[in-house]
Amino acid sequence: MAAASFRVAQDDQGQQHVQLFGQWSLRVPINDFAKLKKSLQPFFVDTFTKWDLLEVDQLDAAGASTLLSGWGNKLNGNITLRPEHAELFNTLISLTKPPDKKSERDWLSPLNSLGKGVLHLMHHFSEFIRLLVSLLVEIAYLFRRPQDFPWREFSANVYKSGVNALPVTALLGFMIGVVMGYLMSRQLHAFGADVYIVNILGLSIIRELGPVLMAVLIAGRSGSAMTAQIGVMRVTDEIDALTTMGISRTLRIVLPKVLGLTFVAPLLVLWTSGWTLAGGAFAANLELGISFRFFFDYLPLVVQPVNLTLSLIKGLMFGFVVALVACHFGLRIKPNTESLSNSTTSSVVTAISGVILVNAWFAILTRGIGV
Repeated sequence: MAAASFRVAQDDQGQQHVQLFGQWSLRVPINDFAKLKKSLQPFFVDTFTKWDLLEVDQLDAAGASTLLSGWGNKLNGNITLRPEHAELFNTLISLTKPPDKKSERDWLSPLNSLGKGVLHLMHHFSEFIRLLVSLLVEIAYLFRRPQDFPWREFSANVYKSGVNALPVTALLGFMIGVVMGYLMSRQLHAFGADVYIVNILGLSIIRELGPVLMAVLIAGRSGSAMTAQIGVMRVTDEIDALTTMGISRTLRIVLPKVLGLTFVAPLLVLWTSGWTLAGGAFAANLELGISFRFFFDYLPLVVQPVNLTLSLIKGLMFGFVVALVACHFGLRIKPNTESLSNSTTSSVVTAISGVILVNAWFAILTRGIGV
C-alpha cells in the first residue's frame, strides 16, 4: 500500500500546484495525518494554491477531514477532485456543527440559583416533617401494641451510640476542660479572683459546653454511622424488601435509632460534663492551687441545680435532632456510592447546625433561669 504523499510544483506564473498521491486512509498504518497537515500548512494559507487529487488511490473520512480543515471546511475552484471524492467532501461539509455557546452574561442566573436552592430546602423540610409525623404515628401505634416494640434494635442502638461513645467523649471532654481551666485561671489570677473559676467553669460546662460538645461528637460519630447504615440498606434494597414484606421501615429502622439516641444522650451529657469539669479542676489545681475537694464541694453552692436539669433537657433535644436528621438523610440516599458519601456529609453538617440553632432557641426561652 502506498502511503499518503504529495508533490509541489510551480508553473510559469509562479503559482504553486500541490499534487497528492497514494492512499490517504487510516488503512495504511504509517500514515501520520497530523504530520502531513503540518507539512501542508504553508500551502493551506495560500489561497491561490491549486490542489490536484486525481492521483489519490483511496480517500477516507480521516484523510478528507485533514484536507478539509486546512481548506477552511469548503471547496473552491482551485481543487480538482474525482467525483467519488467530491461526494465524500460534500458529505463532511454538510454535517451539522454544534451551535456556538453564547458568551453573554445571564443576569437571571443568581435569581434562578436562589430559587432552586429555596425549592430544594422546602423539599427537604417537607420530607423531614413527613418523617417526623410517621415517627409519631408509630409511637402512637406502640402505645396500643407495646409488644411490637423493637427492643433488640433499641438496645443495640443504645450500646452503639452510648457505650461505644464513652471513651472519646471522656477524652475530648477532659482535654477541653484542661484548656478552658488553664486560660481562665491565667485571667482570673491577674485580678485576684481565683475562686471564681469554679463559678465560670461550672456554669459554662454544665449548662452549655457539656451538652453542645456531646451533640457535636455524636453527630460526627453516631449520626454519620446511622446515615451510612441506612444508606447501605438502600443500596442493597433491604429497605424495599421490608416494604415488600409489609414491615414498616419507620418502626424497624428509624424509631429504634431515634429513641435509642434520645434515651442515651442525657446520660452522655452527664458523662461528658463530668469529665470536662474534671479537666477544668485539674488545670485549676495546677495553675491556682485549688484542690479537687474544694472545687467539687464549692461547685453545688455556686451553680444552681436547675442548670443540670436544663442540661439534661438539652441532651434529650439534641439526641432527638441528631438521630432524626441522620435517618432523614439516610432514607434519601440513592443507590450509588456518590450519593452515600454526599448524604453522610450533609447529615453531619445539618445535624451540627440544627443543634446550634436549637441551643440558641432554648437559650432564649430559658434566659434568666439558673444564672
